[in-house]
Amino acid sequence: MIDYAKELNSEQYSVVMEEGGQLLVLAGAGSGKTRTLTYRVAHLLETGIAPEYILLATFTNKAASSMLNRVERLVNSYTGKIMGGTFHHIAHRLLRTHGYRLGYKSNFSISDSEDSRQLITTCLTELKIDPKQSKFPKSNVIAEIISLAVNTQNTLEDVIQTRYPFFLHLVNEISQAACLYMQKKKDLSIMDFDDLLFNCRALLLEHPDILKNVAERYRHVLVDEYQDTNIIQADIVDLLASGHQNLMVVGDDSQSIYSFRGANFANIINFPNRYPDCKIFKLETNYRSTPEILHLANLSINNNEKQFPKELRAVRNNGMRPVMVSAQNVIKQADFVAQRITELCQSGIALSEIAILYRAHYHSMEVQMEFVRRDIPFEIRSGIRFFEQAHIKDVTSYMRVLVNPSDELAWRRLLLMYPKIGKITFEKIWKYLSKEENPLEAIFSDEFIRLAPKAATTGLDECRKTINLLLELNIPDRTPENVIDVLLNKSDYRTYLQDNYSNGPSREEDLIHLGSFSAKFERMEDFLNELALLTNMAKDEYSADQEKADKIVLSTIHQAKGLEWSYVFLIWCADGMIPLQRALKDPGGEEEERRLFYVALTRAKDQLYLCYPALDYSRSSGSLTLVPSRFIREISPLSDHDENRPFEQWSIYDEY
Repeated sequence: MIDYAKELNSEQYSVVMEEGGQLLVLAGAGSGKTRTLTYRVAHLLETGIAPEYILLATFTNKAASSMLNRVERLVNSYTGKIMGGTFHHIAHRLLRTHGYRLGYKSNFSISDSEDSRQLITTCLTELKIDPKQSKFPKSNVIAEIISLAVNTQNTLEDVIQTRYPFFLHLVNEISQAACLYMQKKKDLSIMDFDDLLFNCRALLLEHPDILKNVAERYRHVLVDEYQDTNIIQADIVDLLASGHQNLMVVGDDSQSIYSFRGANFANIINFPNRYPDCKIFKLETNYRSTPEILHLANLSINNNEKQFPKELRAVRNNGMRPVMVSAQNVIKQADFVAQRITELCQSGIALSEIAILYRAHYHSMEVQMEFVRRDIPFEIRSGIRFFEQAHIKDVTSYMRVLVNPSDELAWRRLLLMYPKIGKITFEKIWKYLSKEENPLEAIFSDEFIRLAPKAATTGLDECRKTINLLLELNIPDRTPENVIDVLLNKSDYRTYLQDNYSNGPSREEDLIHLGSFSAKFERMEDFLNELALLTNMAKDEYSADQEKADKIVLSTIHQAKGLEWSYVFLIWCADGMIPLQRALKDPGGEEEERRLFYVALTRAKDQLYLCYPALDYSRSSGSLTLVPSRFIREISPLSDHDENRPFEQWSIYDEY
């Protein structure tokens, strides 16, 4: 038998030993949530609950497998009969058995994102909608719109209104495509990932006999990361637990940060309203961070009105107070981070114990460049390296042909962006351009247009208009910043981003930031050369060190949730960046941004640095004076020099 009192702290012990009923377990950061769930399952087995009567829903199959393996070692018995896995896994199991009741064959297929994209493309063709000619969103963007509508249980029109307002004039056509897509999936006996959840709920709601059978079987339902569930997942949980009402949900309302992908904060915050008899437990003992870091985190999250009040308590000894670092500008910020990391490494700290966190991917640009210059190994957890992203390469291809009109690779990337221009058409065009003394002049000839099929002439004409806009810039004005401005504000490239990417607005932000960054280069050639050198150096570094684990992690806060490092640098802690200005427009946006800030703070174990540039540059406004994030200022007035302040202040200008 397991000695639970010895293995668990008093908070965890209370949860694990509770008899049953509806339990809401509010597990603060670093409080041993997984340990508590694991021992809870073990305790159920030890008290005689058969494995097949237990259901454990997690957000990754790896998490479920890890927990059940630990349970197996604890109780020394087989746990394979426990229904454990993601919501999609559980839904899939139920639908394989009962999907015929919804009109699906038992051998229905599950489509991945590429399958869905191709099927939507087929639907557009049948509806005689040509995305390339009518500026219609590409199939992957339509798939994102449909998915968001399903997961948030909003109408397509509502989703387009709030997330994709530039497509409002196409709402009828998008709705037709969505309806045909839904019908085709049913006809072909195909389900996508969203259908697994949607149809599972429909199965349980529409067929009481199946619901009765399933709900009676799973006598104990446990849910991990409950704050990340969407409306459909919460409904499925309620239905599965409707038989015995033994439901334990574990999560942290203070770490609910995924509304952008459909997670519904109301699920956890309103749980006591749905289950008035539920018992609420709080895990507030933190094993990760120093008292100083937790003090700052507690002060920050206390400013949220919608929350279950909690106060993380440290078991560790006192350490260094968090540091707020004011740098002269974004370059100095990157310089400070790199220099401080160099000092930490010289003192024996492993690079893998250090993380750089940020709100948006483009915030990492200067740090990436500085790390490459200093040969500091790093890995990106928030996507690919900034300068290797598609939209960055798109705009630099225009710059490259302006600098070197004979750059075949740049012409290839540039022309393939335009409608109906494929690889064969490009080869014909390039065969002509490569023989011309100045390809930038040759594209305006009649022969250039005659080379392509008639369907491609519209695209070629658009290309010529864009190139002409760039050539109209006087040579001294052909700066990277001006080129980006023309592409975003005078050409069709902004529309191209919106049509082709579900995160078009954030890619625009990347480009605007890139333009501001490029202002320090006097010539476009210098800027392009710097990017090329840095990209190649980064590839060399990666190929040489890819087997080594000792690298600094660069990550958005969203990607960092659930992880921890000894030393954390949170950069761009300026208002408008944290919180992100566009996120404040969403309902409940400021409180979710504060939760995001809280998640960032609680990733740090030993030392935490909150960095921000005092000055920034914007094309529209020139030099801007930045202020620290409101989340910092609301904790403690910056003019206050009280030694009890929860952070130190450093001003970094010329020292680093």
